[in-house]
Amino acid sequence: MKEFIIRENEAGQRADKFLKKYLSRAEEGFIYKMLRKKNITLNDKKINGSEKLCVGDSVKIYFSEETLQKFTAAQNVVGNYDTYQHKNNGRRLHKPLYIHPGKIQDSIIYEDENVILFNKPSGVLSQKACIDDMSVNELLLFYLLDKGKITKEQLETFKPSICNRLDRNTSGLIIFGKNLKTLQFFSGVLKDRRIHKYYLCVVNGVMKDRQRIQGYLRKSEKNNMVDIIDEAAYRLHPKKEEYSYIETEYMPLKDNGKYTLLKVHLVTGKPHQIRAHLANMGHALAGDVKYGSRKVNHYFQKKYELEYQLLHSYELKFDEYEGDFRYLSGKSFKAELPWSFLEVIRREGLESEY
Repeated sequence: MKEFIIRENEAGQRADKFLKKYLSRAEEGFIYKMLRKKNITLNDKKINGSEKLCVGDSVKIYFSEETLQKFTAAQNVVGNYDTYQHKNNGRRLHKPLYIHPGKIQDSIIYEDENVILFNKPSGVLSQKACIDDMSVNELLLFYLLDKGKITKEQLETFKPSICNRLDRNTSGLIIFGKNLKTLQFFSGVLKDRRIHKYYLCVVNGVMKDRQRIQGYLRKSEKNNMVDIIDEAAYRLHPKKEEYSYIETEYMPLKDNGKYTLLKVHLVTGKPHQIRAHLANMGHALAGDVKYGSRKVNHYFQKKYELEYQLLHSYELKFDEYEGDFRYLSGKSFKAELPWSFLEVIRREGLESEY
């Protein structure tokens, strides 16, 4: 028999949702069958799974140890860092694909009991796409385990997680929530645009004027690319439901007659928004292999051995908040540019105050 005493991070959810997380390898029908047979109880009473869990509740699962091991993924809570590291040894990388757990703290911009702000390197996934990936999410789970801030047992029923995502080849600030209330809070304020996100990028061509432009974006799952149309095309489009509204503000900082350093205010946050929007304007990002210019990319690869697009999530500014997160009100945080990005703007004469 396994007993769980519900903590703050598990409270507030339905009992069946909690059980599906813990018994992640069990079929849904099996879980409900066990509920009907009273092999799973809440406070020693039979339940149907729709009950909301409260702090201090007792969930008992009357399975044998062998059955529990069969239906749980406890042995793979965060993956195996040593296996991942071994697989990637010897690969030629302009920038390491992983960060050793002992060095993770060097990339943490800010941390408190609720949140971590992490400066993600280019080439690292925000969240893993397959079971063997090592992403920012896993790296920060390793960090919390290493520092004793969470246990593997706690990870069986609740995993701290990132709150926003960046493309693999985009660097910069990622928000990581340590507990359920933080994940819920940032989900709300990100949706309501009550966090202001600023990026730095180098684009092809000269941009002189500050612009705030709108459009509509659609993502294709087949090629993982997006297309953008303007308001006039959207009004006439037969499949409007496939498009999402986007809005982006561009602030040119400096140009050298060929390229421009931009500060970008990401008003809405959709996949590939900055990259595709700028390419649609004729100002593709340097190093962007999906939306960029082959000729421009070749120039930066040959001169700087650049392997990633020059796009960096540079600054987060928080609105005024009430409640548990009012201590973040009005604060802003910045993430240092990668050395490869700094080298380009220095040698291209694009250094500027930002």
